[in-house]
Amino acid sequence: MENPLRSHYQEELTEAGCDEAGRGCYAGPVFAAAVILPAGFFHPLLNDSKQVTPENRNELRGFIETNALAWAVAKVDHDEIDKINILKASFKAMHLALDQLRTRPKLLLIDGNRFTKYKRTPHRCIVKGDSLFASIAAASILAKTWRDEYMLRLHDEFPHYGWNSNKGYGTREHRDAIGRFGLCKYHRRSFNIQPNGDVQEELEFIN
Repeated sequence: MENPLRSHYQEELTEAGCDEAGRGCYAGPVFAAAVILPAGFFHPLLNDSKQVTPENRNELRGFIETNALAWAVAKVDHDEIDKINILKASFKAMHLALDQLRTRPKLLLIDGNRFTKYKRTPHRCIVKGDSLFASIAAASILAKTWRDEYMLRLHDEFPHYGWNSNKGYGTREHRDAIGRFGLCKYHRRSFNIQPNGDVQEELEFIN
């Protein structure tokens, strides 16, 4: 099966792909991953995590963690999100993941159009990069699967919000539960979630 993802942005420097998961959620942390892939890395199912089924994401997670040259996952919790805003929290999670890599990249590929510089490492921001480059797609898979797993644990503590299925996103189920039960300690207060579960103001940092 042909995979349209490019294996690398360039060939000379060791590069790491970075992506986040959970930026638009009403509750829980934002996760980020950084991944360095070897030359010739390939899996036919690899794509932007939003385009991959949960079953295939879990298969890919194992494949990536086994075959990547280096990978790391980090999170920033809801309290920190409320203190510094979700955009800065997403960048901080990427920085924390990069801190953990056992191989130091010389170039960073960042999914999206903005990033806060990491130390002295050059970076390239790539819109929809998780559907263009294998390392960013791999990072999106790890961030998503690790976050989903974490939200299942939070669901055990607060099952009435349906986080086992909506993972903290503002689905109708989640908004209805907020209307009935109010907010819990894991909700992001800075998102200005109303008693009916709607977000009153447009969130500048989501898009």
